Amino acid sequence: MPEGHTLHRLARLHQKLFARRPVAVSSPQGRFADSAALLDGRTMTRAEAHGKHLFHRYGPDLVVHVHLGLYGTFVDDALAQRGGAAPEPRGQLRMRLVGQTHYADLRGPTACELITSAEARAVRARLGEDPLRRDADPETVWARITRSRSPLATLLMDQAVVSGVGNVYRAELLFRHGLHPQLPGTELDRGTWDAMWPDLVALMRDGVRTGRIDTVAREHDPRRRGQPGRKDRHGGEVYVYRRAGMPCLVCGTPVQLVAHQSRNLFWCPTCQPAA
Repeated sequence: MPEGHTLHRLARLHQKLFARRPVAVSSPQGRFADSAALLDGRTMTRAEAHGKHLFHRYGPDLVVHVHLGLYGTFVDDALAQRGGAAPEPRGQLRMRLVGQTHYADLRGPTACELITSAEARAVRARLGEDPLRRDADPETVWARITRSRSPLATLLMDQAVVSGVGNVYRAELLFRHGLHPQLPGTELDRGTWDAMWPDLVALMRDGVRTGRIDTVAREHDPRRRGQPGRKDRHGGEVYVYRRAGMPCLVCGTPVQLVAHQSRNLFWCPTCQPAA
């Protein structure tokens, strides 16, 4: 499932390509057809993200809410490269946007719905603080974590606690701060949290900028030791994510893997010892 930085990259791109001008909206698949007809030809006023949710706003009170889920994708291209027109739709295409210079196709989302501004606020109200938003309040996240005895591995993936963190950022943030994944939230100390939040913000902002997740410090980068870099469709150099059985880049201990709430959980038992 795409993590928060991916949705913020999409929001920035759609703001650049489609906002502040009329947009042709259609639903070749048909499942979004009635809503698309209401939007077709209207001006998209803003595109924004909160966690793993994308919002396209059309004035005065229409909002397209998209959640990509596990299989959703947005693909865009320049119309000039297509002879000035978008190609014929193929497959299960939920929504197509066509602007003055580009088009974008949405396939396979968990959610693609037309809602009101009030309903969009209600969606956001159910979500935790998003490290990539300027209005994020780390004190709110701290309070939610430290009043729960659930493991940090659970809390960091709870979108009602902190929004936009997925499996990769969870594993890497815990490693970078030497925290065992099963540490209860109530046992997280304030000094560690004060270091974790800005680190998470910086990592995710870097992900927005580059389109990949890089978490390895320069001195631990295997490429500086003459070793091959990571090859994975997610991209980026990481400490533990999807490195089960491989030596830790810091201490050499084999990285561990267990199932946690039906998701893979990676950690180094030496660098992240149990309390």
